[in-house]
Amino acid sequence: MNIGLDMMGGDYAPLEAVKGVAQYLSNPQTGISLTLIGDKATIEELLAAHAVPLTSIQIVHAEQVIEMHEHPTKALKEKQQSSIAIGFHLLASGKIDAFISAGNTGAMMVGALFSIKAIEGVSRPTIGAYIPRENGSLGLLLDAGINADCKPENLNQFAILGSLFAEHILGIENPKVGLVNIGEEEGKGNILAQVTYPLLKENSLINFVGNIEGRDILMDKSDVMVCEGFTGNVVLKMAESVYDIVKRRGIEDEHFDRFNFEMYGGVPVLGVAKPVIIGHGISHATAFKNMIAIAQRMIEKDLLKKMQDAFTN
Repeated sequence: MNIGLDMMGGDYAPLEAVKGVAQYLSNPQTGISLTLIGDKATIEELLAAHAVPLTSIQIVHAEQVIEMHEHPTKALKEKQQSSIAIGFHLLASGKIDAFISAGNTGAMMVGALFSIKAIEGVSRPTIGAYIPRENGSLGLLLDAGINADCKPENLNQFAILGSLFAEHILGIENPKVGLVNIGEEEGKGNILAQVTYPLLKENSLINFVGNIEGRDILMDKSDVMVCEGFTGNVVLKMAESVYDIVKRRGIEDEHFDRFNFEMYGGVPVLGVAKPVIIGHGISHATAFKNMIAIAQRMIEKDLLKKMQDAFTN
């Protein structure tokens, strides 16, 4: 197993990326190699400074970096020697088994869609957001922002992808799927919700429990919460603000501490043919460590094959 990591992506890279690698390798990992992509001299210096063992590491030099403000498609086309472009080339050619970056999100999405391609049958890949529930478990909200406008069939596919991720990566048996709506009753909501409901109800690949309202999102009424990306991103940003407010007010609470995204690392692009993990731009060491761990679990569980089988069948 070989996991590729963009060492130059993120506000605190490459230092925090190196520290994340050090944390990950602090526990012996059998049969796992890391390919670190970025400025070779800088990475080698930081690895030495943090006494990171090099036995399972290889470095691929990248002389360019796609900055956060750059246009994704234009930057990928013009910066073929960037860490993100090289990472997707290595992934597409089978030299790495997964690719992780906390860099330009748009460039990561463009690379995933055009270098790796969607799973056959998936019309739109999606990204989710982890939602800490009051009972201590994690839920998955998707789409979290890359598909602001959706068709009912998109939400139906998101439900399948999210269910498989929740089952095999989050460890939730027979995950419950809910449609985010403004009321519990069938027939509620806008046209998108009204047409999506019967598709989810008839979908034998998921455990659909009906509509859920905003007040249900932090509870355990459903494990996979489906909506279009406009609504999902609003919910995600509100959840992030809860953590910021709690920290500013000096409130110590186990539940609200779990709103810290660092605990979960990044989110996978669900629906593309190989594992791609996107991290927050302000990721620190713990987030990088956890992104590597998510990629490892996706490969070990053969999640992409399970998703391909679901859409083939």
